Amino acid sequence: MDVERPAWAPDSVDIEHASPARIYDYHLGGSHNFAVDRAVAEQIAAMMPELPLIMRANRHFLRRSVRLLLDAGVRQFLDLGSGIPTVGNVHEIVQAVDGARVVYVDVDPVAVAHSRALLAGTGNAVIQADLRDVDRVLAAPEVTGLIDRTRPVGLLLVAALHFVPDADDPAGIVAGYRDAVPAGSHLVISHAEAVAAPTAGTGEAHAAYSRTVADVTLRDQAQVARFFDGFDLLAPGLVSVTDWRPEVPADPAAPRLAQLVGVGRKP
Repeated sequence: MDVERPAWAPDSVDIEHASPARIYDYHLGGSHNFAVDRAVAEQIAAMMPELPLIMRANRHFLRRSVRLLLDAGVRQFLDLGSGIPTVGNVHEIVQAVDGARVVYVDVDPVAVAHSRALLAGTGNAVIQADLRDVDRVLAAPEVTGLIDRTRPVGLLLVAALHFVPDADDPAGIVAGYRDAVPAGSHLVISHAEAVAAPTAGTGEAHAAYSRTVADVTLRDQAQVARFFDGFDLLAPGLVSVTDWRPEVPADPAAPRLAQLVGVGRKP
């Protein structure tokens, strides 16, 4: 298929296959997505209408959790699997605090290209890398130049670990980052949840997403809780995305969103 390439898209970017980062950007109202991303996003949302709600609730959780870390004195953030930094991104939140900084890490070249454009002159940075390669990420000049690993670090794995299959040992990956940061560091996770009785639409959407975009591994609460080994979970624990310190009371009539979130502190 002959698709017109936007001026901002590097030649190396595949604009004919959907990307998780660009689908997320589309549902958040961003502009850095292609026709194929929009088509797949709408196809999957027709099967699972709550998916856009989950993605938007996930972005709200990111903002609330980053503010919590700032209040706890964390001034440096490593955003792993950061995606495209659309409205409400981490560097917009931390820039209100003197000395706070963030390094974005993503494997998607569009996410990285757009991040570089947004971050110019901000004192923050982005690297193109796979979050599974812990040693490479931690050794990157952008990380060593901005992240002081003798001081608390905010490790952000927001809507990222469900793209890491069990065969790649996601718990070991998280442990690698945990062991590289000092006491007082925090871990923020959101993760697609495996529910006991999924609807037919949810099952179809999961299969379609894995087939056309990227493999997704749904995990239950016990499995996601393992990622917090070595951290003390902060209240209210590991809960649905809308139940984590909501800014306004949740609507009791609203459906429960199958996205688990939590924040832990390294003692």
